[in-house]
Amino acid sequence: MHSCTKVGRDAIAAVFRNNSGFPIPVSSAVNHETDTYDGTRCICLSTVWSQVDHTRAARLSFTQSRTILCDRKGVLQCLPPSPPCIHNNRECLSSNSPSGTYKAIVSETSRHQYLEVWTNGSLEMSLDLTAYNVHGSVYEDPAFVCLAWSACERRLLFIAEKLPVKSELSGLSCSSSASSNRYPEGGDRSVYVEDWGEGFTGQSSSVLCVADLKKGGVTVLSGVPLHVSPAQALWAPNDDGVIFIGWLEEPFRLGLKFCSNRRSGLFHLDSQGNCELLSAEGVSVSCPRLSPDGHWLVYLQGRVFGPHNQCHSLQQYDWETKKTSLLQDVVKRPKLGEFAGIYESLPAHCWSSDNQRIIFSSARGNFKDLFVLDRRSKRVTLISDNSEFGCWKLLLVHNELLVVSCSAPNRPPHMKLGFLPPAGGEFGMSWVTLNHPLLTFDLEWKSLEVNPAPQEENPQFSGLYIGALLVKQVTRDSRRLPLVVFIHGGPHAHFCAEWNPSVAALASLGYAVLMVNYRGSTGYGQDGILSLIGNIGYQDVKDVQRAVLYALQEDPTLDPERIVAMGGSHGGFLACHLVGQYPDFYKACAARNPVINAATLVGTSDIVDWRYSSVGLDYSFDQLPTPEALSLMLERSPIKHAAQIRAPVLLMLGAKDRRVSPHQGLELYRALKSRGSPIRLLWYVEDGHSLGRVETQADCFTNIVVWFQQALLKH
Repeated sequence: MHSCTKVGRDAIAAVFRNNSGFPIPVSSAVNHETDTYDGTRCICLSTVWSQVDHTRAARLSFTQSRTILCDRKGVLQCLPPSPPCIHNNRECLSSNSPSGTYKAIVSETSRHQYLEVWTNGSLEMSLDLTAYNVHGSVYEDPAFVCLAWSACERRLLFIAEKLPVKSELSGLSCSSSASSNRYPEGGDRSVYVEDWGEGFTGQSSSVLCVADLKKGGVTVLSGVPLHVSPAQALWAPNDDGVIFIGWLEEPFRLGLKFCSNRRSGLFHLDSQGNCELLSAEGVSVSCPRLSPDGHWLVYLQGRVFGPHNQCHSLQQYDWETKKTSLLQDVVKRPKLGEFAGIYESLPAHCWSSDNQRIIFSSARGNFKDLFVLDRRSKRVTLISDNSEFGCWKLLLVHNELLVVSCSAPNRPPHMKLGFLPPAGGEFGMSWVTLNHPLLTFDLEWKSLEVNPAPQEENPQFSGLYIGALLVKQVTRDSRRLPLVVFIHGGPHAHFCAEWNPSVAALASLGYAVLMVNYRGSTGYGQDGILSLIGNIGYQDVKDVQRAVLYALQEDPTLDPERIVAMGGSHGGFLACHLVGQYPDFYKACAARNPVINAATLVGTSDIVDWRYSSVGLDYSFDQLPTPEALSLMLERSPIKHAAQIRAPVLLMLGAKDRRVSPHQGLELYRALKSRGSPIRLLWYVEDGHSLGRVETQADCFTNIVVWFQQALLKH
């Protein structure tokens, strides 16, 4: 641990490397299971892990296998992992067959994508998908991804880019594996072709593809409605066609990344090529999940436009009667500590073997918890325990076996497993730990609930509270700690009490870190989300400041004279607002791809709808800006307060950002530089909105800490 004195760049970088180098479990699968003569069940469990290698500035992926011995009552023994770990870095996608006999892998080598099928540790067959020339690159993003085995294990379903017909034209870059097909003979390269925005450059229209493993060919399924991009597909019961989500492309595409409010439908394409819409029209749907017996299909449903992320309802479709019913409604106003609704994707396998229960993770206040929803009683039961870990992420449901990743702000991810008790007995289920990180951290954290000041209550949504998490070193003396106010983006996102390498590294360097869940964050009910619509730049700013004042009042170890702010996207928007609206309170600011002027962003963002919704204006595709709308956007923007900013500001911008144009940051850079205010700008040529490349994250962290040190040493 370091005290908060001046630390050199190399030492800062080393602390970040140490805290960001832990392996993170991504997914788990049961390879096979057998019963022994004495009734013991032997389960072979494989887990895919992700780990940062700072030496190569790369994220590594590897698979680790281990054996679990259990009986009808629970786990008897967890055997050590079977060495060695298997590196997966050439893999794009993978999927085990229903019987566990086969494993399918989509890999990429030398600009070609391959579909491989493995069994008994050896390669059974390999198809050169690129050479077939019937589709473009295979989609990997969760908004589209699919690699699904048929029940007969002879066909594989996946989603890929549609090959353009000769009349289709493009001026956008695309992924390497499809680039040779992007411009057909006679095509004009200069005509614009839409795509799905940030994170989807060059991905315009998707198709359903089926690989026939017996005949060794690939076909593109016909019958999908025009102007619909299929996604998240799975085989229908008895392999009678395909169920899929369809993203609507017309009149034009809006950004999909981090947006659960896009127009879509749930479709069934039968084996004769007939396509039927199963969901309602005019809604946003995602995550279709079929029960083991094929009788029940559940999926998430939400509103179109408005908040870009939201509390979802869970719909239930009866495959026999063809009727849809509501299984779990949107939670408007949860009581403190109670189930707060569904805010994130359902896991790929979420059903228990009794076809009665759905298991999922979701935000709840400052935590992320694990829940069981009983389809018959519609009762939701909490099955995670926050006494040790603040974040529970579900990795696998296999029959009654649950595998989860647990972490806390002072505890890197652990893997746990447990067996789901019979329906009605889920409360208090027991868990077994599979692994322990090699290092422990002398950090402490606490969850805070803060009430807005009476004058800051939202009259339409009164009674909501602000969440926050405070992380710092365990203090054993009377020294005071500088406070970093860390603000999440979104704005409809969420800080939960999980392991965050940047937060842990800041705390290890002697800073206290306050992560604020202002009203509008997910995990607090739909009313909280809606309360921010029309109130950005005011309610969220006041909430962050109120949380900071509350933390200072509650914790005497925090130094009120050494407070700095940082955040990205909407978090950067708020950090810049804070140093403009409270110029003497904050001593420095670090903002990553911040929104600075919402009025000038309206014509450049891939989510133009949010530019209107955020300030309380309705959006339609034929919307044209008006002086009144642009004036309102400017009124709510940090650029309005630029003349009052005195604290040093560090800007970090991704040159390829399509969500928040880097010219937003340049506006503030010029405004402050022209006034002689301390300003520094870091320009990352190869990065987009997330600034997510390994070397970029490390460079940002080091520069942020150096920037804060320089500002705070003056105080």
